[in-house]
Amino acid sequence: MPSPRKSNQPVRVALYARVSTTGQTTDNQMIELREVAQRMNWVIVGEFVDHGISGTKGRKDRPQLDALLKGVARRQFDMVAAWSVDRLGRSLVDLISLLQEMHAVGIDLYLHQQGLNTTTPAGKALFAMMGVFAEFEHGIIRERVLAGLTRARESGTRSGLPIGRPRVTGAVEAEIAALRSTGMGVCKIARTAGCGVSTVQRVLAAAGTAGANA
Repeated sequence: MPSPRKSNQPVRVALYARVSTTGQTTDNQMIELREVAQRMNWVIVGEFVDHGISGTKGRKDRPQLDALLKGVARRQFDMVAAWSVDRLGRSLVDLISLLQEMHAVGIDLYLHQQGLNTTTPAGKALFAMMGVFAEFEHGIIRERVLAGLTRARESGTRSGLPIGRPRVTGAVEAEIAALRSTGMGVCKIARTAGCGVSTVQRVLAAAGTAGANA
């Protein structure tokens, strides 16, 4: 657990803003956040702004959000402040992941439009619920995957067909064997027969052809 900040130390805050198009401006977002910081006696130690990037984009496509989260991991600030929750992201999965990452290192969050401040009792309760929501979501995903596999097995059993990649036709298998008998390599056989290298290897292995992986 990170060591708690001493009560007599000023809160170090990083401001984050984002707009979806290059024709928009983050000026209004930053002005309001700076005013809040001044009113709350927070010390602004960084400002991170992504221009012309959709909120549906992940961290790897948002360089300033990536820089912000690297600062979070290094505990370069005590709080992250954003104008609204949709500035951080529009995917619930991504948002929960971000909140969990901040909570794990003891970084608080302030969202101006939603009036959320995790230094307050209500805000701390939200952070406590993040793990519950994440566990619930993972459970739902796991159940759907298992249900899908069960349906696939049942469908495969009823139809008498194996689950997985369909087999190539007998004509293609014969062509693969014939090409191999000429000494042709696996990769060239695959290109000539119009199938994948793994398919060629599987056919040759099943036929007991020497050097199936060559």
